[in-house]
Amino acid sequence: MNDATLRLQATTAGDVLDARRGVVAVSGATMAALGLDAGDAVLLSAVGGAATTTAVVRAAPVGTHPFRLLAGATTLANLGVGEGADIDVGPVPKVPAERVVLSRVGSTDEPPGWSPAAVRMALLGRIVSVGDRLTLLPEDLSIEAATLSRARSWMERVVAAAPREIVLSVLDVAPRDGATITMSTVVAFADGDQTSTSATVLRSDEAADRPVVDTLPAASSGPAEPLEAAAPPPGLDATFRSLSEWFDLDFHHRDLLDRLGSGRRLGVLVTGPAGSGKVSVVRAAASAAGARCIVLWGPQLAGLGADAAVARIRAAGEQAAALTPAVLLIEDVDAVIGTARPSGAEGTLLAELRARVADPRIAVVCTSSRPDACDPRLREPGLLEREVEIALFTRDQRREALAVLTAGVPLGPDVDLADVAGRTPGFVLADLVSLVHEAGVRAAHRHQSGGGTREDRPADAVVSRQDVADALGVVRPSGAEGGSLEVPDLTLDDVGDMVEVKAALTETLLWPLTHPDTFARLGVQAPRGVLLYGPPGCGKTFLVRALAGSGQVTVLPVKGAEVLSKWVGESERGLREVFRRARQSAPALVFLDEIDALAPQRGQSSDSGVSDRVVAALLTELDGIDQMEGVSVIGATNRPDLIDSAVLRPGRLERLVFVPPPDAAARALILASAAKRSPLADTIDLDDLGVRTEGYSAADCAALIREAALTAMRRSMESTEITSEDMAAALAVVRPSLDPFQVNALEAFAASRAAR
Repeated sequence: MNDATLRLQATTAGDVLDARRGVVAVSGATMAALGLDAGDAVLLSAVGGAATTTAVVRAAPVGTHPFRLLAGATTLANLGVGEGADIDVGPVPKVPAERVVLSRVGSTDEPPGWSPAAVRMALLGRIVSVGDRLTLLPEDLSIEAATLSRARSWMERVVAAAPREIVLSVLDVAPRDGATITMSTVVAFADGDQTSTSATVLRSDEAADRPVVDTLPAASSGPAEPLEAAAPPPGLDATFRSLSEWFDLDFHHRDLLDRLGSGRRLGVLVTGPAGSGKVSVVRAAASAAGARCIVLWGPQLAGLGADAAVARIRAAGEQAAALTPAVLLIEDVDAVIGTARPSGAEGTLLAELRARVADPRIAVVCTSSRPDACDPRLREPGLLEREVEIALFTRDQRREALAVLTAGVPLGPDVDLADVAGRTPGFVLADLVSLVHEAGVRAAHRHQSGGGTREDRPADAVVSRQDVADALGVVRPSGAEGGSLEVPDLTLDDVGDMVEVKAALTETLLWPLTHPDTFARLGVQAPRGVLLYGPPGCGKTFLVRALAGSGQVTVLPVKGAEVLSKWVGESERGLREVFRRARQSAPALVFLDEIDALAPQRGQSSDSGVSDRVVAALLTELDGIDQMEGVSVIGATNRPDLIDSAVLRPGRLERLVFVPPPDAAARALILASAAKRSPLADTIDLDDLGVRTEGYSAADCAALIREAALTAMRRSMESTEITSEDMAAALAVVRPSLDPFQVNALEAFAASRAAR
């Protein structure tokens, strides 16, 4: 992505659903000129006005004028302009929203499913700014229905009748300069209600002696009614079995525990990404064991003050004891007993929690999506002695979960759930639910716009592959927090030339991830990793993206300079967290960009030993005690001579692959790939252009196409193609960036390695 800005003319033509979701569209040539990909964020600024807003961009239909911006009426209203206005468009980075405060505009009637959680799900992937107006339709809230079949029936009713829009105003956003709503975003209403994964949330201004957040009727003098057994959430069978076994032993076999000296106490910490189904699996396991579940929410407790929070936990414990067997569940415990914002009251809260765990009549379960932020004392004996972690779904688990979630959804014959599973790395359970919901809503709008009566629609009312693809453009993975997990829509076949390089990467990285059974059958350990080295701009990062697309594996990118921190221990902790997430989401590929900054020669730095400790941490992760099953590592650098030699020995980054500058044939292929979405005149000979661009890197070739597109725009706002004159002018501006001395040094390094 570059820092260019273009002035476009607004029009309200385009997909009505995209417009409502805050998605704008521009031509392929404009996207190429701005260095944008579908799903990137753009900043929209009204020319002559002070208003700005943000949006998600996608490619407009073929034939769209390069200086047209297709936007919804709501987006233009947020800018204070109408159709035909001039708007400056430029790329901006995507930043996840921490908190969004909304207010309802107009009618106060609450539609079915109305809640902060439903609104968050409906706005997932939307980029919002302070002062924006957002529109929803009633069917957008159907995700709160008990089952997908109810959601489906709601959408079918909408197809038969024109819905009424729900208008929301954005009062506050953190950060304020435009941010993306994710599953971790706290969505709050102006009246005080805010998101929680529990069914009900009590606000902090309610009396402390009120019953705690409760999914049950009030306690009675008689025994609790038996609960109907609940099925585990899809993909969480292993976690469900562990919790069910613990609950069954604690509630129904206490005499056996006493006889074996294990005691009657059960405290469990359940960790996993936000939206991964922690609360759902605890409730399902409790139901399977015939136990009631009483829920408290950590952030709400944190806002009460120490004394009120202790009283609330005590009241919840007493209520659970009256309903025995029962589970006391505290969501997001790190918010109330954590290390991020110590209040000095953690000791009192821990003592009360210890008393609840010691009560033999109940089990205590706490959840957290940030286990590192939990107070370490939570894991002490007598508190949360057991811990279960919900890892990111593997590809097979995502396919199984999608099969369950779409069991009642009419899918078109072109929808391949295995392919969808491969395109959704980093998606947690809530993301997959949102994806199915969004695809269904898009299908409903497509069938609604097709006309006809309600009676003649159900036969062809299916969710198509395009509906799923459009939904993937707006639903982003929650598991991508801290690093992009996106699998690009390209493969190694899209990489021109580089036959030897592609063969080396396939053998060393793809085979271990895609055929682990073969390595096990032959009794050999798979290679651990590869180092790519070559001149800047010659496609090392592009190769990694193509490799991820070929293997459909999770990619966790790490920039060496970003990991280093001046705070003692933070650099090592950040590196350990990356590899922990990689093991969670295996098969995965850890990409260490600019690895020379991350692992320089030890003993030569003057940074108080920070670099040496980071190198030691990296070596430990590469071949330490923690096995990296299904995880490969790839490093990239243009200074291989600076890397510590221990990193490059066998068993670590054992294979060094030189990525040479592109030759004439490779440059022609790169130019063709960069111009894939740009209309080139028939007089442009890319093979000849490849010969004329001696000394150009792959990045230079891509910049050449962008500059030619901008030149065509400067020549005429009505341009429909890039001419040979535009290309000649671009050649005069974009000069080769490869340094011959650096190229020669790298080639000499490669020759010296080959001679060993």
